Amino acid sequence: MSMRGGGGGRGGRVSGADAAAQRAANAEAPKIPDLLARIGGLFAPHKKALTVTIALVLVSAALSVFPPLLTKQAFDLGLFPASGRPNVPVLFELVSLMVGLWIASALLGVWQTWLTANVGNKVMGALRIRLFGHLQAMELAFFTRTKTGVIQSRLANDVGGVAGVLSNTISSVIGNTVTVIAALVSMIVLSWQLTIIAIVLLPLLVIAQRRVGQVRARIATKTQESLSEMTAITQEALSVSGILLAKSFTQQKAETARYRAENENQIDLQVRQQMSGQWFFATVNIFLSIIPAIIYLAAAYLLNDGVTVTAGTIVAFTTVQARLMFPLMGLLRVALDLQTSSALFARIFEYLDLKPAITDKPDAKLVQKAELGRVAFDGVVFRYPDAGSETPATLRGVSFEIRPGQFAAFVGPSGAGKTTVSYLIPRLHDVTSGRVVFAGDDVRDLEQDSLVRNIGIVSQETYLFHATIGDNLRYAKPDASQAELEAAARAANIHDTIVSFPDAYDTVVGERGYRLSGGEKQRIAIARVLLKDPAVLILDEATSALDSIGERVVQAALDTASRGRTTIAIAHRLSTVVSADVIFVVAAGEIVETGTHAELLAAGGVYSELYEQQVAAN
Repeated sequence: MSMRGGGGGRGGRVSGADAAAQRAANAEAPKIPDLLARIGGLFAPHKKALTVTIALVLVSAALSVFPPLLTKQAFDLGLFPASGRPNVPVLFELVSLMVGLWIASALLGVWQTWLTANVGNKVMGALRIRLFGHLQAMELAFFTRTKTGVIQSRLANDVGGVAGVLSNTISSVIGNTVTVIAALVSMIVLSWQLTIIAIVLLPLLVIAQRRVGQVRARIATKTQESLSEMTAITQEALSVSGILLAKSFTQQKAETARYRAENENQIDLQVRQQMSGQWFFATVNIFLSIIPAIIYLAAAYLLNDGVTVTAGTIVAFTTVQARLMFPLMGLLRVALDLQTSSALFARIFEYLDLKPAITDKPDAKLVQKAELGRVAFDGVVFRYPDAGSETPATLRGVSFEIRPGQFAAFVGPSGAGKTTVSYLIPRLHDVTSGRVVFAGDDVRDLEQDSLVRNIGIVSQETYLFHATIGDNLRYAKPDASQAELEAAARAANIHDTIVSFPDAYDTVVGERGYRLSGGEKQRIAIARVLLKDPAVLILDEATSALDSIGERVVQAALDTASRGRTTIAIAHRLSTVVSADVIFVVAAGEIVETGTHAELLAAGGVYSELYEQQVAAN
């Protein structure tokens, strides 16, 4: 049975939980102080390295102020002293000191760059791991309503998009701020009159920067949404299943056209994002570049008014002003980057702020061994989380009990609610009302890890990683020995097939196991579950996609897997469950019949009708 309330069509936009994230991204960008505070929290584990970095930044910034002041002395005392002849010894000392300062500043800069790159990338890596781990904790419903490609985009594009901010923000802000302040102080010391002329238009630049930043933030939001859509298209169209579907319906050109349309949108957004600040920075460059010429004119007027301004002062002032240009541009760029990155941080933090709908209680307990294998539903009503209140519940008042060691089967028409039963036992969803009881306890009172460790699931759609057969088996038990792998494979009737391959257990199965047949994949999945050795085995239509020969081979493996444990089979083919201890017939979300195969046939109800239809079809 397919999941209800799943994601939209292939070309549709994102819904559900991801829609909330998009609403947050489309909303007004977070305020810079709040954003900085939250970013600052990411750097908390690296306080020692940050302290050293800040110290280096402060020292480097302080050193950068001295060369211009030494330049004034070189002009006034070395090149053009009062005696009228250059003072070479004094000039040599001043030049040597300037060269030493530049070398020291360069070395400190290399060290600072290494520290910031190291810390920034560690923070980015930790953020990516934190986001990945948080998504692992989200409930199944989150993933049924969110495109896989969109989730991948959050991890790759969004986190990668803030890499520069994480790596350079702190050092850039501190270093450039200190340099700007020191340069301004130096300029005031040299000539407060010229300083006023040099900075009179700076407030206008700050105002313009804020307006540009707001525009870039809006474009950045649209750019990331477009990247998410491109990632989703890639994941859908270039997966093995997507390629098979496209080739089966000759839709390769349509898929390429769909990707091309989004790619053209992405190109347009990238160009707009890059150009949105270019006119602003061009204006800033022009303004800062013409200031020295203005200073020369202003100095002439000051000299005519009787103000003492030496040649050394003018050279030193314009040198300091030139030194001011780069850190000032750096601060403006950081401010723009923060405003632009606010959209990315909003998308990342929106996912991190999502609360898993299914969590352990503070006093959650372990599964008790005394009643291990007992499963019961007590008046269970279930409606999928994103189904409207007017939508009928998927399960309505379902109650049953399965005793330890029993083989229980759930049968019924497609869409009746059979698979939903299998989702509620391992708590992939929580009931809307009623109770699911496992080993005597409500599953909501148990630790999820403890619960799931005692449950094995073999589904119709077998998922294998693009890895070796051995690696796929060890997913259930990472420390399993080769002997344990072979024992599980023998029990699943797949060992002889595996050893017939040239690489045996080192055979790479391909994407989603497509190098293997359906029956081989299913038997490897069964071997993987046997390696886990759960007390309760759930078989969700595990043979419905196989031919009759493959079904018989897999069914024999399932019969072996079922021995000595509680087995719950969700079945479409009734021939696979005729030997079940108890059969529950589900229709329209309710259990309408219960009994053995013989009892249900004799009753002449829904089960009997389904059985006769299948016999007639064969």
